[in-house]
Amino acid sequence: MTALAPTLTEPRTTHPQPTPGLGSALRAEWIKLTTVRSTWWTLVALVVVGAGVTVLLGASNAEWLASPEADESPASFITAGMALTPAVAVVLGALVVTSEYGSGMIRSSLVAVPRRGRVMLAKSIVVASVLFVVGTATAVLGYLGTNPFLEAEGIGLPLEGDVLRAMYGSGLFLAGLGVLAVATGFLVRHTAGTISILLGTLFVVGQLVLLVPGTFGDWLDKLMPHNSGGGVAAAVSFNPNLLEPWTGFAVFLAEVAVVVAVAAWSLKRRDA
Repeated sequence: MTALAPTLTEPRTTHPQPTPGLGSALRAEWIKLTTVRSTWWTLVALVVVGAGVTVLLGASNAEWLASPEADESPASFITAGMALTPAVAVVLGALVVTSEYGSGMIRSSLVAVPRRGRVMLAKSIVVASVLFVVGTATAVLGYLGTNPFLEAEGIGLPLEGDVLRAMYGSGLFLAGLGVLAVATGFLVRHTAGTISILLGTLFVVGQLVLLVPGTFGDWLDKLMPHNSGGGVAAAVSFNPNLLEPWTGFAVFLAEVAVVVAVAAWSLKRRDA
């Protein structure tokens, strides 16, 4: 009898799967954002509220603004309705994150893109881009709807200078708020909690600081996110005590950056 020679097989080699890049993460976040109805309803609400209220306030006050009794500039009303849109930006930014935590889908997102900071960056870029474009377009619609009423009274405003800055400034402010909401969403991981914290900070705490007396109270008022960032979205602010528009916006970006840094640190160290 002859012995059978053992058959040698080559060992299998496993190749590690490449980590998805930022481009892949952006495409995934864009698909997730644009394939849910809540996104579109939220953006429609932003346009209706921002442009609609601007036109309503401008049309109803045009005659008064042209009269000697007026104590406000017509430019204050050209983006007046945009003061209500931060709430919509906060809701959109929060839902992008907290809806995934609520459904458990965040685990799949973090498995698909193991670098957690990249997931947060992709969500922030997508939300900021959408809010900048829609926010700017909404401000322009409000201007186009309001300015004819002002022109009829002889106080029309050309789309240049501070008025033009207020158009894209509205988009920039909403984009910043969207990123702030994304970061807060990663920290809180709960929809109602995230929205409550941000709206409370913007609209409730922002009013309570007015009760703080003296110079300290004045600076608190200037540094609140709604005031520091909102100045760039107004051609002439109703509040004359705010920082200069771009100075205030720089302060606002620094405040957002602090929250983003804390959220990124927390995301890397907490379980999904």
